[in-house]
Amino acid sequence: QVQLVESGGGLVQAGGSLRLSCVASGRTFSMYTMGWFRQAPGKERKFVAAINWDGRGTGYADSAKGRFTISRDNAKNTVYLQMNSLSPEDTAVYYCASGRPMTPAQAMGVMKYDYWGQGTQVTVSS
Repeated sequence: QVQLVESGGGLVQAGGSLRLSCVASGRTFSMYTMGWFRQAPGKERKFVAAINWDGRGTGYADSAKGRFTISRDNAKNTVYLQMNSLSPEDTAVYYCASGRPMTPAQAMGVMKYDYWGQGTQVTVSS
């Protein structure tokens, strides 16, 4: 079993940056695909970014491309999401998730992940 704990959220002005972290427990972390999702109030949980087991394969939602960067440090059992040029539309609870290795297309789907963190709030003011 894998436990995920996110941190790094907070309040930031438009144009600012935040770096989210997700620390995973368990020995299986290194072999899992890791993803970041976000959910705004009243909205569906949506894909943001994903990274494969070796950290070399990444994918991003169109809304994140060019602004967000996902990375991982398997030695620290941690995945990161660097968010730059934030806008109010990025305001949401951000969740990290892990799942068995999957294709890039599969990695975009909420239902493809086995474990989820508790979420961390990101609020971007105008």
